[in-house]
Amino acid sequence: MGKKIMKETNIFKVLADQQRREILIMLKDGRLNAGEIAEKLQVTPAALSYHLKLLKSADLVSEYKEKNFIFYEINTTVFDELILWINQFGGAKG
Repeated sequence: MGKKIMKETNIFKVLADQQRREILIMLKDGRLNAGEIAEKLQVTPAALSYHLKLLKSADLVSEYKEKNFIFYEINTTVFDELILWINQFGGAKG
């Protein structure tokens, strides 16, 4: 299996979980820190850490530090690439 296909496979596995999709929906409106995400999602810090680790491993989410906080935001480039990949299967057939 090629690297590109393995990347898409990993992305789909990560997106299969409802809580991870909810995190992405929260982040579409802008960056949030882990505390804000955990409060809105009502999960333990350990569970949130697990979900964020998987989202980061698929490059769906980026993290950066600002003072004493770590903020998370959506990596839109990966979604753009995924849309292009999916679109190759659509369209009219000649």
